[in-house]
Amino acid sequence: MSPKRTRGQNAGLTRQAILQAALELADREGLKALSMRRIGQELGVEAMSLYQHVGGKEALLDGLVEQLFTQAAPPLAEASSWEEGLREYAHTLMRVLLAHRDVVPLVVGRPAITPRNLRLMEEALRILRAAGLPPERALDMLYAVTGFVVGHVAILAAGGRDRHTPADRLQAIPDPDLRETPLLAEAARAQPARAGGRDAPDPRFGFALEAMLRGFASL
Repeated sequence: MSPKRTRGQNAGLTRQAILQAALELADREGLKALSMRRIGQELGVEAMSLYQHVGGKEALLDGLVEQLFTQAAPPLAEASSWEEGLREYAHTLMRVLLAHRDVVPLVVGRPAITPRNLRLMEEALRILRAAGLPPERALDMLYAVTGFVVGHVAILAAGGRDRHTPADRLQAIPDPDLRETPLLAEAARAQPARAGGRDAPDPRFGFALEAMLRGFASL
């Protein structure tokens, strides 16, 4: 824990530093550990000094969600096509969320409509419109991809640190236990195993994402 700073030293405190400290604390100890007092201790300042930069606990939680989406901002400007941009966004968002899995419940339960998140969405819509997509359709696509990724990660997070998906568990069921469900057994055994272990990408995620992108393109 850092030593307490004086009032003059607190002038260097920023919203970004507070959110980063909160994210690191949540990664280490979970969401239950988050309080203005604990974050102040992490930064070596009095808790009251944080309120000058974040409005309170609710604004802090919104800021944590913002942090994750900022890290996974749609890389549409650098992509060769809108499909490639959305594909990269989906994979990047999944990596970011899995790296901060204890914060995933916030992403599921909070819309976090912060000014920074709105600017990120505006930039993504601007690029998608330049590619010929009307803003309302582009927004539907962003929501669909984001919801798909968040739902997938929520299932993985619920499966524990080993990232067991329902399909993984199905593959682990002994053959005799699936004797009365032969089609289910055949499908489970035909599913590709994840090369590289549990940290490797889930092929089912890639399959569903590509199907979604092809569907968007056909509209």
